[in-house]
Amino acid sequence: MKNEKIYQAIYDKYIVPTKIIRKNYIGVEIELPIVNMSGGSTPEDAVHDIAELFSNKFGFTAAGWDSDGFVTMFENGENGDILSFDCSYSNLELSFGKAKTLFEVYDRFKSYYGFLNDNFITRNCTLTGMGINPNAFRSHGKPIQNERYRMLYHYLHSYKEHMSEFGISFHERPDFGTFTSASQVQLDVGYDRLIDVINVTSLLEPYKSLLFSNSYLPDYPEYLCVRNMLWEHSMQGYNPHNVGMFSQPLSSARELVEYIGTQSIYCTMRNGKYVDFKPIKVCDYFNRDEIHGEFYDGEQYREITFEPIESDIDYLRTFKFEDLTFRGTIEYRSSCTQPISDVMTVAAFHTGINERIFEVKELLENDYVIYSHGYSPTELQKMFSKRKFPDFVDKTELKGRFRRFGEEKLLAPLFQRAEQLTNPAREMLDGIERGIPMSHFVKKYAEL
Repeated sequence: MKNEKIYQAIYDKYIVPTKIIRKNYIGVEIELPIVNMSGGSTPEDAVHDIAELFSNKFGFTAAGWDSDGFVTMFENGENGDILSFDCSYSNLELSFGKAKTLFEVYDRFKSYYGFLNDNFITRNCTLTGMGINPNAFRSHGKPIQNERYRMLYHYLHSYKEHMSEFGISFHERPDFGTFTSASQVQLDVGYDRLIDVINVTSLLEPYKSLLFSNSYLPDYPEYLCVRNMLWEHSMQGYNPHNVGMFSQPLSSARELVEYIGTQSIYCTMRNGKYVDFKPIKVCDYFNRDEIHGEFYDGEQYREITFEPIESDIDYLRTFKFEDLTFRGTIEYRSSCTQPISDVMTVAAFHTGINERIFEVKELLENDYVIYSHGYSPTELQKMFSKRKFPDFVDKTELKGRFRRFGEEKLLAPLFQRAEQLTNPAREMLDGIERGIPMSHFVKKYAEL
């Protein structure tokens, strides 16, 4: 496939949907760790029982199964809401069908969450609003046994084969997907605003790290938001263009398409089986005669050689902080799950910013608080994901900066965080250092 044909295939998949005139909808996905209050791994029998009770209560039907016959996804045919498990049965995800307002999403969330957690509590477990399951190092770290997650687990564990290839530093928790939880939002984006929205929201990532960090692991004590590091320093980040931020502002849709062409494919399907392989840039993948990979035959992994086909582009899986999807939406991926009482703040932030994108653009273009010290947006985002506050930032000026981001569009908890320059992870760690046990914050962040 020649490069211009690759360009056209990418353009048709990602850019054309942004040209379709439609109403602006909101899509919200919230992942929730299931915490065993005794400190052990999550009891999967309880998870299956409670998911079944949930489906009966709210009229959901089974829509996905693992290889052992357990249901991995329940769907509501009327409103499009989904209850599923992300990577493991320790991570429950509520995905909401497209909505016009956040209030309708929040009303359904409260109903679902209240029912689920009332039942989990009877099994000595709780859902909670954290970006990391606090029992991560006590869990078995095994994925759901279905085609997708078995493939992903196998692929992420291949990092040892690539450690000497170049400068990337891999961490040693390739099972991170089984214990990390995110709060994600998808917003419709029109072609005329596409590049501005990506560029502006990318510049907000350092500020978001300050507000929303909520994932701490004792083995990485410098981080308040370790989730992003775990993604970037894994096989997902083998090609840096697949993860994190755009290193430079985009100038046009053409440049965005060319950038997508430099992202890597690492899996596809053949004969109903997922195949994974060493990541290959899209622009190279479709010009190859054959690809060498591996697949699970039901008992063991076997090698396979296959020819690329155009539909393989459907398996391009990227995890940019601002990720353009085939639906004509941008999915915002960088934020940790928030304490349940603040659970809609991530969606509210992005919805508000999206409505005032050009005002925010002007503010950021004239920023002197964090963008005047010689650091790139990517460097600043990584700095503000850590516990140590950068010395060069004037905290008083930074508080004032927050107050200019259209506060009326944000939920109330963010006002206090911006004023105190804090976030849930910082609050938790400060409390632990004062002798407050982790269990206190698990319960506190679980309160609706």
